[in-house]
Amino acid sequence: MILIKHLNLRTLAVVALTLGTSAALYAQKLPTPDRDDGTIKLPPGFRAVVVADDLGPLRFMTVASNGDVYVKMRAVGIIALRDTNGDGRAEMRAAFGSGGGTGIAIRDGYLYHSTSTSVLRYKVAPGELVPKGEPETIVSGLPDERQHNAKSIAFDEAGLLYVEVGSPSNGFGQPDRVRGSKGGDPTVFFTKHGGFWRFDPNRLNQTQADGYRFSSGQRHVLSIARQPISKQFFVVMMGRDQLNTVAPDFYTDEDNAEGPAEELHLLREGGVMGWPFTYYDYRKKARMVAPEYGGDNAKLAEAGKYPDPLVTFPAHWAPLQMAFYSGDQFPARYRGGAFVAFHGSWNRSPKPQKGYNVAFVPFDEKGMPSGGYEVFADGFAGRDEVLTPRDARFRPGGLAVGPDGSLYVADTERGRVWRIFYTGEARPAAPASNAAGLTPAVSPTPAPLPATAEADPGEIVYREICALCHMPDGTGVPNMQPPLTRSGMLSGDPVALIRLVLYGPDAVLPKTRPTWQNPMPELSSLTDQEIADSLNYARRRFAGLVSALTPAQVRAERSKPPAPSK
Repeated sequence: MILIKHLNLRTLAVVALTLGTSAALYAQKLPTPDRDDGTIKLPPGFRAVVVADDLGPLRFMTVASNGDVYVKMRAVGIIALRDTNGDGRAEMRAAFGSGGGTGIAIRDGYLYHSTSTSVLRYKVAPGELVPKGEPETIVSGLPDERQHNAKSIAFDEAGLLYVEVGSPSNGFGQPDRVRGSKGGDPTVFFTKHGGFWRFDPNRLNQTQADGYRFSSGQRHVLSIARQPISKQFFVVMMGRDQLNTVAPDFYTDEDNAEGPAEELHLLREGGVMGWPFTYYDYRKKARMVAPEYGGDNAKLAEAGKYPDPLVTFPAHWAPLQMAFYSGDQFPARYRGGAFVAFHGSWNRSPKPQKGYNVAFVPFDEKGMPSGGYEVFADGFAGRDEVLTPRDARFRPGGLAVGPDGSLYVADTERGRVWRIFYTGEARPAAPASNAAGLTPAVSPTPAPLPATAEADPGEIVYREICALCHMPDGTGVPNMQPPLTRSGMLSGDPVALIRLVLYGPDAVLPKTRPTWQNPMPELSSLTDQEIADSLNYARRRFAGLVSALTPAQVRAERSKPPAPSK
């Protein structure tokens, strides 16, 4: 065994290049599973081993024909993993590349991967773990407006490349994600967002204008895979958020938490999926008009105008990587079916969060869904009830099928990679404590405020408008929305804080500041009293400040909008 923890990345790369292929070892009998299956729950007969751990925040993954595993790292490049002795664990780890991003795939001797603005590829020689050469640029200059900026990639039977450009918006409200938002005309918007674009992967240095717009009407689609029988692409589109924020007269916390489904569709050329004008209600099994376009929680979309999903999943589960099972190691019922990694919700507050699993969708002999879904792998969160995403121990993100038929899953938070395989054996009793000694990652929660006879008006506004993103306990959502606990902005200059709420961070904060994927909208639609009350509540609750802001201070700043940026 090579003790990689004592080697730097340059040394690892040299060792990887000289070691050669691990195909022979990979083809040997299945590895001995971990006693606790890496702390996850699997159906009877399935076991798991932790391939690697503590790799840092990960995204999507792919597995080479010799069993080498390549995983995108969220903030930097790619990490390559190799099992050198057949025990199922990666004795070798080698990081290379840069740029962060999400998508990754192996095709015709190349390792393709995406950043938020481009698609690149490395030439990988047989037996080579780390590519020797520099990457080639296939497409660059793709839109990156932070929200929904991850780029999923896939290949069709002819080898053509498909790249999704998501919609940097929730419901195309003007402004977005605020009370009373009215929907705009997305015609021009859809020329660069909200669909898949098709490219020739053998043509270098393309731009989005060189691609062919294959589909439209999408909010964001990271789950895409080609079914091996029907030879068709299937996708799972992420449903919308914040119904009750936009239209509190028509939608409740329950409607937001349970309503807008995650939708599995057949991806058709020229297809339009119905966003932003509509959403599909998981409970009602009906396509509804979105509140930004006159929806009132009862108005149905025009029949037949947009396709209904073939399968629906519960609201806000957040579908990430998807893969069809093409192996023969698993029982026959899994062959040709789809596995989907669900990252887990962040915006069901004040309801508990849900998801954090890997689901299975069975397909029939014609390569079409045969009805519904089932949870295949669970227990990633490490607890029965998750109130904020920071409570979850692991969050599934990457998912791929290996050449021997094993299923690989990658965690986006701590960086654990599992290999799931079928042995037919029953799982032994779990040990008293998990082998990794991990505890759920929970940020410190501020002490509760003393109970009062009347509801705090600031708390009411905070829970209606702010808590969906910043969480009821102020801990935020990793990589998406900042925590309010220990926030310098919250405890700092009150005038700057008021202007932040009135006009949004993009208008008043330096462009060099740290940014988040789900940017805060401007909240000028709130009254002066509501802004003062909610800020006073947040300052007391999360910063321990007792000095109060007044509606007059808010009114004074409302009269001084920021100058347009040059």
